[in-house]
Amino acid sequence: MLIPSIDLLGGRIVQLVQGEKLRLAFDDFEFWIEKFARFPLVQLIDLDAAMRQGDNSALVAQIAKRLPVQAGGGIHSIERARQVLDAGAKRVIIGSALFSEQGAVNTEFAATLAAAVGADHVVAGIDTRNGKIAVKGWKAQVALTPDDAIPQLEPHVGAFLYTHVDGEGMMQGFPTEAAARLRKLTQRQLIVAGGIRSQQEVDALDALGADAVVGMAVYTNLLAV
Repeated sequence: MLIPSIDLLGGRIVQLVQGEKLRLAFDDFEFWIEKFARFPLVQLIDLDAAMRQGDNSALVAQIAKRLPVQAGGGIHSIERARQVLDAGAKRVIIGSALFSEQGAVNTEFAATLAAAVGADHVVAGIDTRNGKIAVKGWKAQVALTPDDAIPQLEPHVGAFLYTHVDGEGMMQGFPTEAAARLRKLTQRQLIVAGGIRSQQEVDALDALGADAVVGMAVYTNLLAV
């Protein structure tokens, strides 16, 4: 399944390269909402909130009322998760809050969140740079790998979102061997992102049992939707 992405930064839809360099920016929300309306799931990320430099809460709520979204970015508490779900999101993506600076998986928070909102409404964001989990808007890392984290989080989430930050926005392809390895680690829905550039790649990932988030290739019309 192809999952189009909407990344919000400074009140606009954007595409960044490796989470840092601004490549594209759009103000025409109506165009993209209409374009993505036929998809069963859309990914919606508040980059300002993820980077701890403000938020786009009003925009998240507006889009969540019109599209079936899994929403993430700066969701660090049960209260915020509930707010996003109450605003219309189907699921929340939790990343940094699942990991301590000491390199431990915060299974206590994961279990408490699952009890509060339902595990099926929680997506664990597993983002990596050079194989290690990246947090705080990808500005920091913890001494954990996806292989360490996924088994510990398995009981508390409905899906895993793995983002290969090294390839994000570069349209050089996703490492399918990583998807194959991760698929063996979990029975939950597996969603992958980072560098995906063609429908053939989406189909190959689907054959492995992984759904694909696509951003840059959609917004540059390399992949038609």
